Amino acid sequence: MDAMPIEDMSKTYIEHSMVINNFVIKIGGQIKDSLCRVFGDGVQYQWKDNDDKIVVPDTSIICNMRDRKNVSFTGIPRFVMEVLSDATEEYDRNEKMNIYCKVGVSEYWIVDWRKKQVEIYMFDWKEDDTPYSYLYKTVTEKNKDDLQIVMFPNLKISFDELFDIE
Repeated sequence: MDAMPIEDMSKTYIEHSMVINNFVIKIGGQIKDSLCRVFGDGVQYQWKDNDDKIVVPDTSIICNMRDRKNVSFTGIPRFVMEVLSDATEEYDRNEKMNIYCKVGVSEYWIVDWRKKQVEIYMFDWKEDDTPYSYLYKTVTEKNKDDLQIVMFPNLKISFDELFDIE
């Protein structure tokens, strides 16, 4: 069954939104009694290390809710997930990854709902304080039991729950 795009400016597929919603609903129910919150698309971040430009991740987990400036968070989320689309894939893989690395996000998932694949990137710092990213793990149907939020090991979402888009 081929997915049909909804008609709007971004040509976002419904499956794109479904993956985001699956994550927010599943993780949101587990995280609600903590100091952290999970947010879906629409939450803005604005960081000095990014020249105060607005960045809107598809999904983020932030634990410092007080770090806000007007309608934007200024704190650094510990986890960010971007769900790929044809229009944003290059931006998500390059510019956004570099921004998240530079500002100090710990974990970055790139989710491809078309391939049913999750690339888990971690960010770290070299001895000279230069940030860098590395591919920690790629999760597909073959190794789907390996799907785990590294920064939040107590939070669980299965591969099948994330990709429940049929």
